[in-house]
Amino acid sequence: MKIAIPCAEKQLCAHFGHCEEFALVTVDREKGTIGDTAWETPPPHEPGLLPRWLGEKDVNLVIAGGMGMRAQQLFVDRGIKVVTGAPVGSPEALIRSWLDDSLKTGANLCDH
Repeated sequence: MKIAIPCAEKQLCAHFGHCEEFALVTVDREKGTIGDTAWETPPPHEPGLLPRWLGEKDVNLVIAGGMGMRAQQLFVDRGIKVVTGAPVGSPEALIRSWLDDSLKTGANLCDH
């Protein structure tokens, strides 16, 4: 599977739509292993664009700090799972916690 994490300075960016880049990480959930990471610069932000763009990159899951409800629904409509409320951290640490079922999430940091 492929997991996308919005980042700024190689750490999770609290606001999904305004990140500098995405870490696109290949993961084998059954084996609990983290594979290659590709760093991708997103296209300029506009409503509805990122769910389509990440869907075209075969993303299955997005781990984010905050994300608006409309964006979440657009991901769900594409069959992409969304986890919000993730803490700031490196993509590898966040994914390792997710694989271990120990990712602690808080409130969705986006209110629109």
